[in-house]
Amino acid sequence: MAKIAKKYAEARNKIDREKLYDMEEALGILPQVTYAKFDETVEVALRLGVDPRHADQMVRGSVALPNGLGKQVKVLVFAKGQKEKEAQEAGADYVGAEDFIEKIQKGWLDFDKTIATPDIMGAVSKLGKILGPRGLMPNPKVGTVTFDIAKTVKEMKAGRVEFRVDKAGNLHVPVGKISFGKEKILGNINSLLETVIRLKPSSSKGTYIKGMAVCTTMSPGIKIDPIYVRNLTK
Repeated sequence: MAKIAKKYAEARNKIDREKLYDMEEALGILPQVTYAKFDETVEVALRLGVDPRHADQMVRGSVALPNGLGKQVKVLVFAKGQKEKEAQEAGADYVGAEDFIEKIQKGWLDFDKTIATPDIMGAVSKLGKILGPRGLMPNPKVGTVTFDIAKTVKEMKAGRVEFRVDKAGNLHVPVGKISFGKEKILGNINSLLETVIRLKPSSSKGTYIKGMAVCTTMSPGIKIDPIYVRNLTK
């Protein structure tokens, strides 16, 4: 049996593992169970009542968090002509077409997000085996294949996050840094939940959000009372 680190054990003892916490109470506890020497990321875990084996129950999307993620995001845009200029003016870190495709094929991956205009996706598609497994491939389902380059770049730089349900029906999504404070983190969580609720598949029956927890990079999870989600839908 793996030994539990002392600081983690101390943090876990501050949480009632059987209790379902109110969201604001849980966010108030998080700073008390954060012990790393860096500014930890706050994450939300959701257990959804969907079966991802069925294509019509795949929950996938993105959300522009109102308070950002608290980190620098390097954005690569595949575009030509006027859209290339538009991306540069919007603040993209790298903009180009065949030159960057060739660079990636040679092993370059110094970026966090990618965006592409629809007209260049034929060329970008050859990067599928490289970018796909890393979650970096532009995809129209999450809005990263688009002609609305300026808006998308600005959202990415500000803290737009993508999410996709895993094989077990769970979502794990970052929602900011512990240093943000309760109100900013709560604002980001509410935006995420509203987006996930809006994406509920019509074929999903019964309870959609079955469970929820919040944690930081190193802390134990704190379970959230489902009534919080239900109140958001009223």
